[in-house]
Amino acid sequence: MFDARLRTLIDPPLEMLGSRLARSGATANQITMVGFGFAIAAAGAIAWVGPLFGLLFVLLNRLCDGLDGAVARVNGKTDLGGYLDIVFDFFFYGSVPIAFAFADPGRNALPAAALLFSFYANGSAFLAYAIMAEKRGLETDKQGSKSLYYLGGLAEGGETIALFCLMCLWPAGFPVLAYSFAAVCVLSAGARVIIAVRTLRETPG
Repeated sequence: MFDARLRTLIDPPLEMLGSRLARSGATANQITMVGFGFAIAAAGAIAWVGPLFGLLFVLLNRLCDGLDGAVARVNGKTDLGGYLDIVFDFFFYGSVPIAFAFADPGRNALPAAALLFSFYANGSAFLAYAIMAEKRGLETDKQGSKSLYYLGGLAEGGETIALFCLMCLWPAGFPVLAYSFAAVCVLSAGARVIIAVRTLRETPG
C-alpha cells in the first residue's frame, strides 16, 4: 500500500549506490545471491540465536533487494535477474515466519501457519495476474521499474518488512502480529482478485 510512496524516498540513494557498484564490476545477480544468503542467515538467527540478531540480516537482505534492481538498471535488466529476484523474495518472506515457529513451536507454529497461508493466497493472486498482464502487454511503473507487472495491494513489500522488523523487536507479540497481518493479506488477496477480474474482462486477450 505504501510501496509507491516509499520509492520516492529510497530510490535516489539506492540508484546512486547501485551506479557505483555497477561501475566497480558488481552484477545484479551477484547482489541478489548475497541477499539470499542474508535471508538464510536471518532465518537461522531468528530460530536459534535471537530475533534482534536476525533483524540485522533482515535489513541487509532488504538492502540487497533494493541494490540489485539499481545495478540492473545500469547494466541492463535480464529475465534471469527478474526471475531470481522475485523467487528469492518469496523464499525470504516464507523463511521468517517459519523461523519464528522453530524458535517457539508451542506458541508460534499456528500463527506462522496462518501467516504463510495468507502469503500463499496473496502471492498467487499477484503472480497469476503478472502472467496474464505480460500476455496482454499490460505495463505499470507505479512501484518502480520491475521485470513483471506489479499489482499493488493492501499488503506489499514495505508493510511486510515493517512487520518482520516489529516481530524481531517484539518477539513475544508474534502471534498477535502474525494473525493481524494474515487478515490484512487475505483482504489484499481478495482485492487483487477483484481488480484482476475487472481488468481482464475489460482488456482483450
